[in-house]
Amino acid sequence: MHLDAIVIGGSFAGLSAATYIARARRNVRVIDAGSPRNRFAAHSHGFLTQDGSEPEAILQAARKQVLTYPTVDFVDGRVVSAEARGDGFAIKLDDGEEVQALRLVLAYGISDDLPDLRGLAERWGRSVIHCPYCHGFEFGGKQLGVLYSSPMSAHQAHLVTDWGPTTLYLNGAELDPIMSAELTGHGVHIEPSPIAALHGKGTELSAVEMADGRVNKIDALFVAPRMRANSDLAEQLGCAMDDLPHGRIIRTDGWKATSVPGVFAAGDIARGAHSVTWASADGVSAGVALHRSLLF
Repeated sequence: MHLDAIVIGGSFAGLSAATYIARARRNVRVIDAGSPRNRFAAHSHGFLTQDGSEPEAILQAARKQVLTYPTVDFVDGRVVSAEARGDGFAIKLDDGEEVQALRLVLAYGISDDLPDLRGLAERWGRSVIHCPYCHGFEFGGKQLGVLYSSPMSAHQAHLVTDWGPTTLYLNGAELDPIMSAELTGHGVHIEPSPIAALHGKGTELSAVEMADGRVNKIDALFVAPRMRANSDLAEQLGCAMDDLPHGRIIRTDGWKATSVPGVFAAGDIARGAHSVTWASADGVSAGVALHRSLLF
């Protein structure tokens, strides 16, 4: 096995892991399918020195820097299978190539299964958003909404009120009366009726059309969609998983080691809270832990 490590996924978590593996002078190959989750967003916020930058611009600079290390190579492709073999692992790409390494980092990310509402998908990442910390500041003081998707949406609505006047759109769902009273007392307006469509110029949001014909003014809608891993490699390898309200994640310890020795997982597929900063930090942990596992 000529590789010490394979990193599957070349976004914030994967590139951070590869950087630390390379700085330990170990051979690492990064394999990336080219579909980062935040490709829909115009700007990334909260990442030190890069606040307001385009996500793809950050990644391009990161790839260029990672590739300056002589022990790194980068492959555009998709991994379709992974298995333990001997003292390490073998992965197969969609073009049929097989690559082996002593260790793996799973950092292939997730995709969002968006609610089926007319006008929502084309505004995803722009005016229909998921995280107030990532995108809320730019809509501060404006008319905000939260689309109900699970009991956690009520807590999200409570939180979002710090960014502006907030309406919780139940879209026909029912809310616990105690929670309803608590939200109302906190200033959250509750709209129980189903939604017909979202409207606005381009990717902007200006109105929510209700099924009964009413139209509510709105500037941004927070949505917590179901998340879906971009690969089933963790299951193929036998990694333990955990169920969260919006999807499954790979179970890891504090150093991002999975339940399978030699396999590490980082980024959105291995945590409940998501941001580029958390993804990068997870990648650092995974890269350091992977290197140490080769020694001890």
